[in-house]
This record gives sequence, structure tokens and C-alpha cells, in this order.
Amino acid sequence: MKPEETVDYNFKVCWHAISRMYNTEAAKNDITTSIGFVLLNIDQQAGTPATKIAPLLGLEARSLTRILKSMEENDLIYKVSDARDKRLVRIFLTEKGLEKKEVSRKTVLHFNHKVREQIPQEELDVFFKVCGRILGMIENKNIY
Repeated sequence: MKPEETVDYNFKVCWHAISRMYNTEAAKNDITTSIGFVLLNIDQQAGTPATKIAPLLGLEARSLTRILKSMEENDLIYKVSDARDKRLVRIFLTEKGLEKKEVSRKTVLHFNHKVREQIPQEELDVFFKVCGRILGMIENKNIY
């Protein structure tokens, strides 16, 4: 079987192309794709517990810690200890973080709009269904 005929190869190549495209846009705004995704997952009103962000993005806690440290150093976020449980730290966006979140949001919406212009909804529905089934197989350890 040729690599381009495998499921994982096609996922990887497609995701890398999307990631390169997002990184090009992010770099224009002095952030990275990873930072953009973190920004998009922070609830500005209630704050987002740091422990909740990594699972949302499929990241290891160590990777998220480095990203959050960088974001704090670049004045994109600030941390607040929970009043009731001091072990819980909530992440909030600074004004600069809110601006970068809006750029990230517009970039993602633009990409999705362009994809939906070119690919019929029925094909996207099948794509989403297949992705969901593969993810379920992996999460339920039905692969090996």
C-alpha cells in the first residue's frame, strides 16, 4: 500500500497544510497556531481553569504549561487563583489577548467559510462522521 493510500497519511498531510496556513496568518499577528487555539478556548467572563484547556486541545499538560507561560510573558493572559479553592487557577485574557483572540476567530471562520463554499454539506457530513468514528475507535482503544 502506498503511503498516500493510508488514512493516517491523509489526515497528517491535510492537518499539516492547515497548520502551515494558520501559522502563516498567526505569524502576521505575532502569535502561533497553538496560542490562537488556546485563546479561542478561554472564557473571558468566567475564566477558564488551566486544567480544562489541555484536554480541549489534545495537548499534554507540559506543552500547555509552556504555551501559557509564553502567553503570560507576552501579556496575552493573566491568572487568577480561585477564591474558594486556591489550587484552581483560572486563565483570563488581557486586552491584547482579546485582540489576538478576535484575529484567531476571524481566521478560523474565514477558513471554514472557504471550505464550505467549495465542499458540499453532504460531503462534510460524511467527513465529520468518519472522523468521529475514527476518534471513537482510538478513544475506546478499539484499534489494537
